[in-house]
Amino acid sequence: MKILDGGLGRELARRGAPFRQPEWSALALIEAPETVKEVHLDFINAGAEVITTNNYAVVPFHIGQERFETDGVRLIKVAIEQAKNAVKESGKNVKIAGCLPPLFGSYRADLFQPEQAKNLAEPIINTLAPEVDFWLAETQSCLKEVETVHALLPQDGKDYWVSFTLQDEIKQEQALLRSGENMQQVADFIKQSNAKAVLFNCCQPEVILQAINEIKGLIPESVQIGAYANAFPPQDESATANDGLDEIRKDLDAPAYLGFAKQWQQAGASLVGGCCGIGPEHIAELSQFFKE
Repeated sequence: MKILDGGLGRELARRGAPFRQPEWSALALIEAPETVKEVHLDFINAGAEVITTNNYAVVPFHIGQERFETDGVRLIKVAIEQAKNAVKESGKNVKIAGCLPPLFGSYRADLFQPEQAKNLAEPIINTLAPEVDFWLAETQSCLKEVETVHALLPQDGKDYWVSFTLQDEIKQEQALLRSGENMQQVADFIKQSNAKAVLFNCCQPEVILQAINEIKGLIPESVQIGAYANAFPPQDESATANDGLDEIRKDLDAPAYLGFAKQWQQAGASLVGGCCGIGPEHIAELSQFFKE
């Protein structure tokens, strides 16, 4: 089992770093970049073997079109620098994943604009490319966006992981992306893209097991499966990431989260971490159990 990091944005908020909507975790890059390094370091010290660059919110949806155009590349460089500083300071062999975020906001497949995607994705990709160990497209709601951004990646031999966010309704007949696409459609993309890992993130832990069970027989055995859930209440289809700060669930402490992770492992997952509201204490619990 490889241990990933947890949710950076809500962890920054929890410790009083600059954090508000709509900037989300990008605000710390702008106003207090050192705090980003400290959170990375806490996740590493908790046992994370992979950390993800904190450029998730460096998109116009969060920081505005004008700031993205004038300051986006600089902020992504700050995110890279803080991740690298954390790894260096830790003295550990930790890999850095280059974050390929949703370009038009989390959860909303209907907001994807193919004609604008290239202009947003290219500066992100070009800035990250020389600095990261591999690619992680995360919180992806629809295959069209994933396909569009994947086609823009350099042929640099770096591994490509993709993580999808699922509809939050428990006990559905089948696991579905926020777009309504199913696991067979996801599996077809995984094979065609030569992705090294498929993950599920930023949805309730309760809905992930079904997705793992459905996809594992549809993809090559060489493709790793992973999960990093959030601690939000269910998000309905009209939700966007700028609607306000969601309450963090009280019932999802570290032992409870480990309970879900054990189920994911038994179903075939070999990568596990956390998303929004899953902090260093959760990652420490995972690391302690899976590494001992």
